[in-house]
Amino acid sequence: MSNKDGRKRVIITNVGPQVEEGRLPARRAIGESIVFSADIFGDGHDSVAASVIYKYESDQFWEQIPMQFIINDRWEARWTPDKIGLYEYRFTGWVDHFTTWKKGLVKKFEAGQDIAVELKIGAEILREAAGLTSGENASLLAGSADSLITATDPQWAVDLAISDDVANTVSTIRYTDRTTVFDHTFELEIERKKAAFSSWYELFPRSASSQPGQHGTFRDVINLLPKVAKMGFDILYFPPIHPIGEMKRKGKNNSLTPSDTDPGSPWAIGNRLGGHKAVHPELGTIEDFVELVENAKKLDIEVAMDIAYQCAPDHPYVKEHPQWFKWRPDGTVQYAENPPKRYEDILPFDFETQDWENMWQELKSVIDFWIEKGVNVFRIDNPHTKAFGFWQWLIGEVRKSHPQVLFLAEAFTRPRVMERLGKIGFNQSYTYFTWRNSKWELEQYMNELTKTDQQYYFRPNFWPNTPDILPHHLVEGGENAHITRLILAATLSSNYGLYGPVYEYGVNTPHPGKEEYTDNEKYEIKQWDWDRYSRTREIITRINTIRKQNTALQTTWNIEIAETDNDMVMCYLKSDPAQNNALLIVVNLDYFNTQGAHIKVPLHLLGIRYDQPYAVSDVLSGEKYYWQGEYNFVQLNPYEMPAHIFKIETLN
Repeated sequence: MSNKDGRKRVIITNVGPQVEEGRLPARRAIGESIVFSADIFGDGHDSVAASVIYKYESDQFWEQIPMQFIINDRWEARWTPDKIGLYEYRFTGWVDHFTTWKKGLVKKFEAGQDIAVELKIGAEILREAAGLTSGENASLLAGSADSLITATDPQWAVDLAISDDVANTVSTIRYTDRTTVFDHTFELEIERKKAAFSSWYELFPRSASSQPGQHGTFRDVINLLPKVAKMGFDILYFPPIHPIGEMKRKGKNNSLTPSDTDPGSPWAIGNRLGGHKAVHPELGTIEDFVELVENAKKLDIEVAMDIAYQCAPDHPYVKEHPQWFKWRPDGTVQYAENPPKRYEDILPFDFETQDWENMWQELKSVIDFWIEKGVNVFRIDNPHTKAFGFWQWLIGEVRKSHPQVLFLAEAFTRPRVMERLGKIGFNQSYTYFTWRNSKWELEQYMNELTKTDQQYYFRPNFWPNTPDILPHHLVEGGENAHITRLILAATLSSNYGLYGPVYEYGVNTPHPGKEEYTDNEKYEIKQWDWDRYSRTREIITRINTIRKQNTALQTTWNIEIAETDNDMVMCYLKSDPAQNNALLIVVNLDYFNTQGAHIKVPLHLLGIRYDQPYAVSDVLSGEKYYWQGEYNFVQLNPYEMPAHIFKIETLN
């Protein structure tokens, strides 16, 4: 019996992060730290040491991050990656004989006992370590071993044994035959910064014209880019820009009886002029679109495309690849349904077709086509109605060649389904934020998103509204609600978006009996006065500026809920210790009444003593206050400003 494995006395368990027991990668973005953790322990009373070893997918050699003991055999290591792509990581642990010896040496010396034998034991440990390294490290350890033997002053010998130089050098040595390596290698995908921090603005290009009665064009959108940039958005998202089906076209308010002038829904994709690789002719040409993308980049705006894998009945795919669709017994194609709703202008793909491989390749080619035109961000429409295996394959294949490409999942469906989409590769995901209104609901939801394993695969993007969704609080609360929900979305989550210009103009007339806009822009062309003043737009601009100036708002995972004594007042801390940036956000959730509350400032997280005064500057209003102690009182009038965004500054 070989005793090689028997010498490995350390146990490693309960490791994290891990997604699906390591079958899928955890995710972080450039600039976001990740915490590796594990329960690591050994038998007896010997000291234990541990590290995480990692390497970039194309590297040959592993690097290591020492782990730190936290409490009750829990160990952690924090690391901030600086390169996008795929990493591998493993957990290692070993009995630390040198530290065990040091502790015993110090105890015996302090107890006045003879330490001569202990010094010889230490010398043996150092000589063995010297044999496992080379160069200056080997010389340092061998020389230290000799010094322990020849030392005449016990105090000097102890000081040498506990010196940082010796300890740091020994910590680099690995006794591979006695080191436990956790039996699974995990993967970590590092995404670009925009995956973690982005501000989305959605508009319909066909409504971009400044001339009444005219169909908007890509060139009209180019003229709007400075306004979008001035508001502070860095992603401009369009609904589908492809030719719109002429068969079964929908009229205003989703009517089944359109007029000859109704433009139809952009999500009914394809007609005799082309499909997913063509643009609607009234918008312009593909060359015009490329020019728009290039002009947007000059203003630090990326254009996000909507990818809706569905077809109008007259899409070329229906004739060229009838096997990709379901055919009913009466010879007609199965259209999309959500009874009592009927979407006869939309045909879903059949993901159980026997020709699935060719269909998958063709659908991926749509993404490839638009990447070639300069698009690196895609909002995927209803991904939960397509096969999970397809998305995992498509996203993985795309990012092999284009790791910068981001995918946003538009899925307001069951929690496990939304989580699965995140696990298999979607960089960002729509959420339930739209329907979380009370303080308790918001706090519980933020804890779920940021304090559980969801943080490693489900990256939220908060939207107060969409063309499909006009929540009741925006209808009832008017401008106050629009401003409050904007502030919540933009400060709770580092990724947020809104559908404009209806949001900043406070358009909020609901369709009778439904949670959606009446006279919906999905079915008609609008004429907007893009130069009209809006208080909401002014605050949007201010909020986006604050987000860019404060790194504490550029990640979602750093939120800490603060206590208040009023259920209508919510308070939370966002901080970035590395940049000495800390913001305390206080929001009045009552759209109609002034609310006040005592808030408990988490001073222990800020390094502020309880008797130490500190300043809080409201970056929304410009006002400055001087506080001391945990509890402070705030009062917010929603008709003036429903929130404080306090920047915390310690005083000398």
